[in-house]
Amino acid sequence: MASREVTLESTIGGFTAQGQLHTLSVWFILALRLMMGIAFLQSGVSKVLSGSFGAAGYLQNAPPSNGSPVADLFVAMGNTPWFVSFVDVAVPWGEVLIGLGLIVGFMTRLAAFWGAFMMLLFYLGNWDISHGYINGDFAYMLVFLSVAAFGAGRILGFDSYVENYDLGGETLIDRYPWMRYLLG
Repeated sequence: MASREVTLESTIGGFTAQGQLHTLSVWFILALRLMMGIAFLQSGVSKVLSGSFGAAGYLQNAPPSNGSPVADLFVAMGNTPWFVSFVDVAVPWGEVLIGLGLIVGFMTRLAAFWGAFMMLLFYLGNWDISHGYINGDFAYMLVFLSVAAFGAGRILGFDSYVENYDLGGETLIDRYPWMRYLLG
């Protein structure tokens, strides 16, 4: 087994961060993608199959009872019938689609973005800072963002095939560079 280190470097706002990434890290990046995919697929499938998922009670009661800084927003969402109807479908099916996207590595960055967004909402709705500001919801949000940043869909995923699809001598990603925000 040959392995080596790859240099990473990024500059933001005049500050440059550098590091060495061991090539074996690719397996851990794949593991993160699969772990989050399986977790979200399981959660979504259980909600869909139960047929009893309803967000209204949670939105109206949980954030105010736990002192969430955005409790009023959650209550307003929970008191808006069309929004509750949307969330009742979007959460379970969103989890299923995010999970499937991550497992097969297709539209991985898009799936990871929506996963991170959902985890941010869960973090704010499940507000509990008794042990500090970092909890499981926050950690999962960062894992989703890492999956997107690493382009984890290119590791044994369909994104690598889609990006390199030949369109008359030009790859799909070369012809449509904006797709890098969805794939990878």
